[in-house]
Amino acid sequence: MHITMIGSGYVGLVSGACFADFGHVVTCVDTDAGKIDRLNRGEIPIYEPGLDELVATNARQGRLSFTTELAPAVKGADAVFIGVGTPSRRGDGHADLSYVFAAAKTIGEALGEKFTVVVTKSTVPVGTGDEVERIIREIRPDADFAVVSNPEFLREGAAIEDFKRPDRVVIGTEDARAREVMEEIYRPLSLNAPPLFFVGRRTSELTKYAANAFLATKITFINEIADLCEKVGADVQDVARGIGLDKRIGPKFLHAGPGYGGSCFPKDTLALLKTGQDEGAPLRIVETVVAVNDARKRLMARKIMQALGGSVRGKRIALLGLAFKPNTDDMRDAPSISIVASLVGDGASVHAYDPESMEQARPLMPEVSFHDDAYGAIEGADALAIVTEWDAFRALDLDRVKTLMKSPIIVDMRNVYRPAEARKRGFTYVSVGRS
Repeated sequence: MHITMIGSGYVGLVSGACFADFGHVVTCVDTDAGKIDRLNRGEIPIYEPGLDELVATNARQGRLSFTTELAPAVKGADAVFIGVGTPSRRGDGHADLSYVFAAAKTIGEALGEKFTVVVTKSTVPVGTGDEVERIIREIRPDADFAVVSNPEFLREGAAIEDFKRPDRVVIGTEDARAREVMEEIYRPLSLNAPPLFFVGRRTSELTKYAANAFLATKITFINEIADLCEKVGADVQDVARGIGLDKRIGPKFLHAGPGYGGSCFPKDTLALLKTGQDEGAPLRIVETVVAVNDARKRLMARKIMQALGGSVRGKRIALLGLAFKPNTDDMRDAPSISIVASLVGDGASVHAYDPESMEQARPLMPEVSFHDDAYGAIEGADALAIVTEWDAFRALDLDRVKTLMKSPIIVDMRNVYRPAEARKRGFTYVSVGRS
């Protein structure tokens, strides 16, 4: 199949590279000429384990190419995927669909004579597919096309594995020809029965938001349980394991920490609750999840302050980990942003290290001093805070850490270390949800 992917960001690039690795011929299109030039030179604009090798292999074998020229890429395609960003709209929290609608307009202007499936891969509110179809039909009343919803369910840091071995592939269409095309595109997932789940287009759009809101709710729930554990002397990790062993609940997304961030959960929960409000079906649980998670990040800064006796003024704080999760350089809505803002606002100097995200973090945190390794950030610190659980932080030389620090205080927001071991080494050790 010939596939065109509009948008070469996280979703578009990962999806396009994986489709090419299935054996399809994929053209990734982006309006950012600099990005396309870098991709054509083999430079990957995002950090995702294994993506650089996947892109290089398929580009070398002629199945994956990059261009700014949309019209020729659309004209010969069997399917055109829209994989552009849908950030929160300034002011009201709704999803900004301007990039999606702009893509729809250019697709309408470029469609050829053959039947083409237009697929929204971007996360979009209910009814977006209807508007995409209207825009294209208005431009090309005679065009032979169908609009399909096919949301992505990719975890940053494990996106290639998620794409190639998905729990399910949700496809929203009631068009028989479009269904055949989508079945052929995803056939390489399994020779016997690809995990395709066909539903209506609006159902597909809502399924993506509902899934992300539910996972965000699990994270927020265990974080509130962690607060209770600290008050009553329980261990949140044991509580999480105890409830996660119940197959009805499951163990994933029950790791207490500083709150969720990233490119999906913050904007998608906000967009979903706005849709509910607009439709007269308010989502009270989701509204609470958003509010509690926002407060959670500020609470983590206060945890550092309390460890230092209530004030960080004039103190040097070392932060290990800035990205919202390990194995990504994504700084979007990362808890570290709120934590740094609170610490700096209260008079602390912040020194930080992250294995991948420091270039993305610099413009967001101009007051922070960045270091080449963890020990450089730790040297002279009055307190060390572990914000992101990169593997590189799981086995620090604690004796060396203690020697480097001005005062041996660790605030472990990811529960990387055992409290007894840290205290045995002479640290004042504060974790999340453990007494």
